Amino acid sequence: MDDQTKNLIKNHIDNNEVCLFMKGTPDAPQCGFSMAVSNILKILEVNYKGVNVLEDQLLREGIKVYSDWPTIPQLYIKKEFIGGCDIIKEMYESGELKKVFDDKNINYKK
Repeated sequence: MDDQTKNLIKNHIDNNEVCLFMKGTPDAPQCGFSMAVSNILKILEVNYKGVNVLEDQLLREGIKVYSDWPTIPQLYIKKEFIGGCDIIKEMYESGELKKVFDDKNINYKK
């Protein structure tokens, strides 16, 4: 991955408390997995930045290298990689995702 792509990814993660690398945008997800995670964040009324990896092939491949995670979407909370769709859905259903938001002082609908 080139430095420009790495810096772009790092800037998104550093400058947004909750950052979702996804296919499409929060208003128009381009895949079911991205839509599922986006919907969970919307249900919880979490303020987050959606980064559309489809706009940049280097970003799309780079985020997988950055996180050492093979799939998209990828959710970061306060600079920590949390997981992809299956993990986020599981955490949401178990209540663990709310605990992460509490622990990291992220506002959400309780």
